Formats: sequence, C-alpha cells, structure tokens
Amino acid sequence: MADDDPDDWMLMERALSKSRLGSTLKTVPDGEELLKYLRREGPYTDPQAAPRPGLILLDLNMPRKDGREALLEIKSDAVLRRIPVIVLTTSEAERDVDWSYDFGVNAFITKPVTFDGLADAIQRLGDFWFKIVRLPRASYV
Repeated sequence: MADDDPDDWMLMERALSKSRLGSTLKTVPDGEELLKYLRREGPYTDPQAAPRPGLILLDLNMPRKDGREALLEIKSDAVLRRIPVIVLTTSEAERDVDWSYDFGVNAFITKPVTFDGLADAIQRLGDFWFKIVRLPRASYV
C-alpha cells in the first residue's frame, strides 16, 4: 500500500484482519519509496522483508512522487507492469478515473468514508483478486 497517511495504513490493517484474507500489508509513504520497494533498492533489498506484492493499493496524492508518477513507472517496466495496481484514493474526479485507466490501472476505488465500508470493499477486493482472478507468477526474485 502506497499512501502517505498512517491512519489509512492502520484502517487498512484492521480491514484486512476483519476480512480474514490472510494477506500481509506492506506500506510505504509515497511513490518514491514504492518504486524502491518494488525494485528492491535501499532498505528493501531483502526478498524476505520485501516480498513481491500480489497487488498494489495506490493513493494518487502523495508527497515526493505521487501515485500518477509511480503508476507511469510501474506500467512502463517490463517486470513490474504485471503487478495489478488498484487506485484507492479520496478523489472522485472523472479526470483521475479516466487518466488512471488510460495509463494501466486495474481498478479505481474511491476510499469509503466509514470503516465498515472500507472493510466491505477490502473483502470484495480480496475475494476477486486472490480467489477468483489468476495472477501472473512472480517474475523477479
């Protein structure tokens, strides 16, 4: 999860726990750290500590490198582009939705305003992405 709000990390952790998906949440505060994580650079060189994500939850509005810039880099990388990216943001702007899909996002979700709404959305996302969809195999170690 790339999001600059630690409160959102905590809520996501609680929603994942409530959903019983058994997924591990790894968080980074911006797109720059996300790309370091994905490329196993800096503090993320250990594959055990920085496993390949099954999907990326991406906020659009973050400092340093925002979600738009990170998405462009992810989708232009032959290895990283296979990882599904779900935009999870407060934006409801049609231009953000259109732009995100134009540049390869797999789904766009406006953050629910209540915890129960978030927990329900995460349960549905998990069911779809981890129980129904067949994902590509990890293409990097």
